[in-house]
Amino acid sequence: MDPKSASNLSFILNKQKDLCFANRPLPSLSGPHDVLVAVNYTGICGSDVHYWQHGAIGHFAVKKPMILGHESAGTVVEVGSSVTSLKAGDRVTIEPGYPCRRCPPCLSGHYNLCPEMRFAATPPHDGTLTGFWVAPSDFCFKLPEHVSLQEGALIEPLAVAVHIVRQAVITPGQSVVVMGAGPVGLFCAAVARSFGATKVCSVDIVDSKLQFAKEFSSTHTYISQRVSAAENAANIKKTCGLPEGADVVLDASGAEPSIQTSLHTVRMGGTYVQGGMGKSDITFPIMELCLKEVTAKGSFRYGSGDYKLAVELVASGKVNVKKLISETVAFKDAEQAFEKVKEGQVIKVLIAGPNEKL
Repeated sequence: MDPKSASNLSFILNKQKDLCFANRPLPSLSGPHDVLVAVNYTGICGSDVHYWQHGAIGHFAVKKPMILGHESAGTVVEVGSSVTSLKAGDRVTIEPGYPCRRCPPCLSGHYNLCPEMRFAATPPHDGTLTGFWVAPSDFCFKLPEHVSLQEGALIEPLAVAVHIVRQAVITPGQSVVVMGAGPVGLFCAAVARSFGATKVCSVDIVDSKLQFAKEFSSTHTYISQRVSAAENAANIKKTCGLPEGADVVLDASGAEPSIQTSLHTVRMGGTYVQGGMGKSDITFPIMELCLKEVTAKGSFRYGSGDYKLAVELVASGKVNVKKLISETVAFKDAEQAFEKVKEGQVIKVLIAGPNEKL
């Protein structure tokens, strides 16, 4: 594909609840280690929908028009003079956040905590729902021949789940409860199984999501009730055959009741990882945390090795990301696709790039 004769049409959020399409200038390589990628497919993330509906996530506020999207895969069309790992024509999944590489978190191997992180579709930075994207070559991961570009677009949310599970240090034979059965929660359950967890229970408030979770990777499911966190936890333990509680609880929902239930569900000396983000401040059952001596960790995006492992899990068949793809739509239908995601009608929608023929 010749970028100069192709479209760089972009899907743009002007401000809260104000979307449009517009052509943007073709980006150019900014350094010898960069690559130019033609974007083939992009998944819709909950954060994209949140920015559209609310104009902000925490202190990240949309103050000027911003291209949405960050779950993408594409085809390399140009490489910088120092790039040796990729060539034109290579199919890649794009890791969409670029750290400074020089600060203490970066130098200690935790680049996801870089204060200078430039993350796609996080204000003020544009995202990947566009025709062409420039990225550092080491943040583009070549897809094996048998892994499709559509699967490549789901590596990003899978990498989020990989990081959550790695934070928990799950070992073979452990029991795991995953709060939330959205895409990241489903992937957490699948990754936990691939790490050797023998019991994996998915918890949600929507029965259809739990039906899918059971088909996808979970050994048990529980639909949360309108009862106290302690009662829900007791029911989860009974349903899953975990009288002492779960070895590991992963929250992929960010919902306050789920977080509270999580601390009641984890066993004495167990591990709890917070992956989902909701309200900035919540009522937290600190007594459960202390009396059980729970190891509690946060999880933010993904870090060193997570993207590579996510690709390997898909390539090996251990995680079948294709099952989560509800449909793929043309670029011109992006807004309607966002509406479907907002209404909860689908699990994961992919938007074809503006130069992609369906």
